[in-house]
Amino acid sequence: MKPKYIIAFDQGTTSTRTILFNEAGKIVAVAQKELTQHYPKSGWVEHDPIQIYKDQKATFEEVLLTANISEEEIAAIGITNQRETTVVWDKETGIPIYNAIVWLDSRTKSYCESLKGKGYEDYVRNATGLVLDAYFSASKLHWILNNVPGAKEKAAAGQLLFGTIDTWLIYKFTAGKRHVTDVTNASRTMLYNCKDHAWDSRLLDIFNIPKVMMPKVQVSSSNFGSINHGATSIPIYGVAGDQQAALFGHGGTAPGIAKNTYGTGCFMLLHTGQEFISSKNGLLTTVACSLPSQGAQYALEGSIFVGGAAIQWLRDQLQIINTAQDTEAICNRIPPLEDVYVVPAFAGLGAPYWDAEAKGAMYGLTLDTGKNEIIKATVEALAFQTKDVLTAMQEDGNMKLSKLQVDGGASNNGYLMQFQADMLDVPVDKPEMIEVTALGAALLAGLKAGVWTENDLITLRKTEQTYLPNMTSEMRQQKYLGWQQAIKRTRTI
Repeated sequence: MKPKYIIAFDQGTTSTRTILFNEAGKIVAVAQKELTQHYPKSGWVEHDPIQIYKDQKATFEEVLLTANISEEEIAAIGITNQRETTVVWDKETGIPIYNAIVWLDSRTKSYCESLKGKGYEDYVRNATGLVLDAYFSASKLHWILNNVPGAKEKAAAGQLLFGTIDTWLIYKFTAGKRHVTDVTNASRTMLYNCKDHAWDSRLLDIFNIPKVMMPKVQVSSSNFGSINHGATSIPIYGVAGDQQAALFGHGGTAPGIAKNTYGTGCFMLLHTGQEFISSKNGLLTTVACSLPSQGAQYALEGSIFVGGAAIQWLRDQLQIINTAQDTEAICNRIPPLEDVYVVPAFAGLGAPYWDAEAKGAMYGLTLDTGKNEIIKATVEALAFQTKDVLTAMQEDGNMKLSKLQVDGGASNNGYLMQFQADMLDVPVDKPEMIEVTALGAALLAGLKAGVWTENDLITLRKTEQTYLPNMTSEMRQQKYLGWQQAIKRTRTI
């Protein structure tokens, strides 16, 4: 029986899923479990690594059952995951010594500030492409080693292992045989030298982390081990962090291709090819997925902290919409806004400002301003924030974007996508299937398995709708100038 299916494990911040793809890149079956969020203290966010593994295993088995296929029909498995989230476990027992500390967790903020005070910021940026921030894995790993009794001594003795979620899942599914990660996930730890393509000895020293804890790093489309299921051994042939997987799923394998994922936050990546570009505009440099025929590839990344979360705020806190889907009709129904702006800095401002102390604000309110205007201004804020990031990207990369490829829940909002095209003055391309992150992981695995070729990467992604710019340059400039003034009033630095 010729294997004709690819499985994608899609382990995210709020859920764990398994998605089955056929040879045409179409979804055959999906199984999902919600992930419990743990908040031990203010600013702390944790997950149970055992729950993550059990949920991933359960959804995997559910998909096989639902689709009524045998293990022999699966050519390979791809894994995509929430990035930066940190797990430490005992090498002998395979049991975590602490909960996974999630990328959102800010408990190490003051520790990172102390490292900045010691002058390490420039070295971190030059070596890793990242900013010295609690967002990344290094300070989370340092915290676990220094706060779990006996952890530091066990780590030094080679008895503990570190991994991001991909590494943890591979370790568990291969019964402890493989302790590995891929280049995209490694590049988000703040411990990986993205120029030398190796764990950075100086950074490991700065964070007091024994090198023996670190997983082996591989290219994203390679052999990460096998899962034994029944009498069948299924290879894991693709691994990538969620945002890089999404870029790959959009066919982002060449310079100048950009994607924006509209999720809880918004994550925008611009492929820059083989050049490691250090941002002068508050962006991150990260490693992108590469084809087997390519060398190392890079991307510029901009993280917008609050995207779809602002729409949830309208629904849950202000209670002025019933569902997120209501916003499209409201935005289309009311006239264009005049100088009304919502800056959703509920978690500070991300790229390109990096102002952690900023707070959310509204500007331009008059007696005529009602709930519908606030709704529309909140939706438009997603497009303005994306323009901020894209402008910085184009300046850093010295390249002009020809179109923006989009995915994520808010890409279903036709008004937002049209306004996005108008503000960027480039076409916005929405695919038929918006599960692009899982598709990216499947493509990486399918390439290695021989199910697909490099030429298939573009043809498998089908466009559902292209939104073309339809706004005068004068109106565009006027609206964006108003946004920039609102940002200026909101910033604290």
